[in-house]
Amino acid sequence: MSKTEPASAPHVLLGIDIGGTGIKGAPVDVEAGKLTAERFRIDTPHPATPDAVAKTVGEIAAHFAWKGPIGATMPGVVKDGTLLTAANIDKQWIGTNAATLFSQSTGNAVTVLNDADAAGIAEMRFGAGKGRRGVVVMVTLGTGIGFALFHDGVLVPNTELGHLEMHGKDAEEQASARVREEKDESWKKWAEKVDDYLDHVDRLLWPDLIIIGGGVSKKAEKFFPYLSTRAELVPATFENDAGIVGAALAIAGK
Repeated sequence: MSKTEPASAPHVLLGIDIGGTGIKGAPVDVEAGKLTAERFRIDTPHPATPDAVAKTVGEIAAHFAWKGPIGATMPGVVKDGTLLTAANIDKQWIGTNAATLFSQSTGNAVTVLNDADAAGIAEMRFGAGKGRRGVVVMVTLGTGIGFALFHDGVLVPNTELGHLEMHGKDAEEQASARVREEKDESWKKWAEKVDDYLDHVDRLLWPDLIIIGGGVSKKAEKFFPYLSTRAELVPATFENDAGIVGAALAIAGK
């Protein structure tokens, strides 16, 4: 696909997924739920201030010579484009209108939503949650723990239950993939903490299905055998691309 093709392809939209470790984007065919070009990734700047992240988002849009709507995710509660919380990014984001900032840095209209919500949208539309009714939970294990909740396919936005208190601490400070890497824990030891977290979620929501996403979902065979949560448990279909796909789907109204 040439970099100029998206302008003449209304079913192709740009999705950008912003995380605490990396910022990545790609054009997405929203009718098929597939990337139409290799994703482009840049390390998240540190500190991840609004201006620094906006500059990086602009670089990703420029990489694809993008002209048109953009969907972007953020790790926090997002209301009308403004962040009310900020996880694993600079606290200056709280109260900042990310949609306006990104529109300025890219020269395009940008819609912003919670990162886990975007990942869940992708999985419910084209992935592991497709056609599933009842209560479905999406949990992304990465720098932090992202969380999205669906009932009969409808998103309940900004649930952010990755920050549940567990043993007196924020759950993501115990069971995120980042913690496993930093502490060099075995898959078994880490999975026991993930299982504990999932049990907390189960007691709160009694989900019918839990989808595990994030980059670690590519290695599901290493830790799924140690999980015993009551709900049905499956790895995400889109793995670490779910946020990109979901961001594009969100602006397409899919």
